[in-house]
Amino acid sequence: MRDGTRHRGGRTARAGLAAALLGLAPWPAGAQTPAEQAPPAATEPADRLPAACRAGIDAGARAAGLDPARVAARLDGLAPDPAILAATGAQAEFVRPIWAYIDAAVTEARVADGQARLRDLAPTFAALEERYGVDRHILAAFWGVESNYGGGMGEAPVLRSLATLACGDGARAGYWRDELVAALRIAEAGDGPDPLLGSWAGAMGHTQFMPSVYLAHAVDFDGDGRRDIWRSAPDALASTAQYLRASGWRPGEGWGQEVALPAGFDYALADETTERSLAEWAGLGLRPARGERFADAEAQAVLILPAGARGPAFLLRPNFRAILRYNTALAYALTVGHLADRLRGEPGFSRDWPRGDRALTVFEIRDLQTRLSERGHAAGSADGKIGPRTRAAIRAWQATIGLTPDGYADPALLERIRAER
Repeated sequence: MRDGTRHRGGRTARAGLAAALLGLAPWPAGAQTPAEQAPPAATEPADRLPAACRAGIDAGARAAGLDPARVAARLDGLAPDPAILAATGAQAEFVRPIWAYIDAAVTEARVADGQARLRDLAPTFAALEERYGVDRHILAAFWGVESNYGGGMGEAPVLRSLATLACGDGARAGYWRDELVAALRIAEAGDGPDPLLGSWAGAMGHTQFMPSVYLAHAVDFDGDGRRDIWRSAPDALASTAQYLRASGWRPGEGWGQEVALPAGFDYALADETTERSLAEWAGLGLRPARGERFADAEAQAVLILPAGARGPAFLLRPNFRAILRYNTALAYALTVGHLADRLRGEPGFSRDWPRGDRALTVFEIRDLQTRLSERGHAAGSADGKIGPRTRAAIRAWQATIGLTPDGYADPALLERIRAER
């Protein structure tokens, strides 16, 4: 759950795997992808929040039972941070290729550091597994991806960050206002540092919880009377385990695995919405990328090809949905799963990514979606996000012109459809 796109630990849950496989940029539990929007024109003094926005925040705080005088003491003189609004506008313009995100997060150093943490905190991880049923390697992977095992939890004042977004991100003002009120409640309780510090989007602690998620799921695991996700790694890890169980994590099951596809595979089957048992997938010629057979033949999974026929293929289990509840970006969830596997001692992917490809910009994706819809292939709204409907439309169009229908969008595909008359 770090800033930017993640939840991270606290972002808003999404229903269904298909609905969650939308973007490639990471976001914190609870946080939502920021809107593309310029900051409003300055009509208030720069040393305080706009009056109308402040009135809405005060009303929300009163409704939450907070003392108006104490709220005023924390918010009076709080100035918006222009850099935060600039960051929200920059997020949606470009998307990194999925392999660039994974490469940056799953390094040899991070794997080694995570394995050391697993050894040093072995009794804590064992207790967490026993209480919550969440695999220790998954918990360590969240910790590594979110804050580099506590090395980068963010130094931005959370109240200022959330107040800036509540008053400057018009499309999500209500969401950010609610998060700000939640942060005021946390500050009032005194469980965390004063002032609260976190990411520019308000995510906090070792595993980067948004304030509302903290209130709902934070745990005092070390028994000191405080739910301290900033200074207590056991509290933060337990809170993450609690969040995952509440999100549907199934004890004893994995997140998924890389698979090898047979020659002549029907790529229309990789629609990322149709669950089949591993036995059924095996009957279609799929096999584990490193192994002869699937361990649990009756387990259900969906097939995805994040980079089309030229990249790795994955069968995703129901636990993958729980990871996506933490952060709805496909790249983020695959990174957590892959880092967990590496921490367990497993090797990297058996098939490499098409690293020479460039990711399409949001504006190029919108153009592609519009052109697909014009040709009768329903790609959904032109929102600049390549999700299941857009990939299905791509597959349908690819099939009509004799291309491999793998649903993968790259600059060459866009140029091909632009060249059509």
